[in-house]
Amino acid sequence: MPIAAAPSSTAIDAFLEAVRFDAQGLVPAIAQQHDTGEVLMMAWMDRAAVVETLSTGRVCYWSRSRRAPWRKGDTSGHIQTLVDLRVDCDGDTLLALVEQKGVACHTGRHNCFFRGLRGEVLEEIAPIVIDMAEAKA
Repeated sequence: MPIAAAPSSTAIDAFLEAVRFDAQGLVPAIAQQHDTGEVLMMAWMDRAAVVETLSTGRVCYWSRSRRAPWRKGDTSGHIQTLVDLRVDCDGDTLLALVEQKGVACHTGRHNCFFRGLRGEVLEEIAPIVIDMAEAKA
């Protein structure tokens, strides 16, 4: 259930007014599968990524390591389509409700939260779904 239509530039500006970007111009964004509630990943967005996400319906982040926009799925094909973008009460975190195609994690797992403390050991608790090295070949 992708977002019905791109909001107007006036609506996007109003949304941006509610967002408190940090000193680097970034805000954390949590991606959640819209129909199951599964938390998929956390990434960063800058102002341009928020605008692109709202304008196109395709989720875009800011890659701090590459220092460039990162359109989820450009290289992997594992695209996130926006269903809803929400801002929290303080304006300092975004929640992107998405339709995830494929896996969300670069490790080939469905989500990025695949490790948990089990007793005294940090264990991998979710399997690799897709071999990402094979998927790129």
